[in-house]
Amino acid sequence: MASANRIAFLGMTLAAAVGLAACGGSSGGAASGGAASGGGSAPPAAATASSSSASAGAAPGTMFKVAQVSGLGSVLVDARGHTVYILTSDGHHNVPCNDASGCTKLWPDLPLPDGASAATAGPGVKASLLKAKKSSDGETYPTYNGWLMYGYAGDSGPTQGNGQGIKSFGGTWYALNPAGTPVTTMASTSPSSSSGYNYG
Repeated sequence: MASANRIAFLGMTLAAAVGLAACGGSSGGAASGGAASGGGSAPPAAATASSSSASAGAAPGTMFKVAQVSGLGSVLVDARGHTVYILTSDGHHNVPCNDASGCTKLWPDLPLPDGASAATAGPGVKASLLKAKKSSDGETYPTYNGWLMYGYAGDSGPTQGNGQGIKSFGGTWYALNPAGTPVTTMASTSPSSSSGYNYG
């Protein structure tokens, strides 16, 4: 009798172990794209997260598109959705903004990654106006209608226009409209007083 009970107990233990192993296998299959219950939805979510991550990590100067920015209307933004600016003085194109003057710490340039020869024209951008310029520092920079483009450290996220109209580093900073013309209207709030970055 004791022997029969022992055999029954061993049989139940073996069955439980097989059941647990099967559950473990299902879990692994779902994570790796198996057809187990729930496995069909996990891979697309992972792919989406990976895709978003790649987009967030893209170099800002690789792509430009047009977006609506409060107080400015339709203007160019970079791959992250941040407003891009140009520096002009008395109608002159491209007043110098470089590392030596400290300008690019506040107004970061948007070089193309090594090996890239052009940026992508996204929605609203005229591809014919989007070019590239090789600089003496060996970097290649995208231009729009001949303008070198920069970001602004005072814009903490997409579609902000805090750099609009700021006078610093020998000129005035403006956003660009889709036609490649500087937007000379001021943003609804004064960027000089709100941003704390006004180096005249």
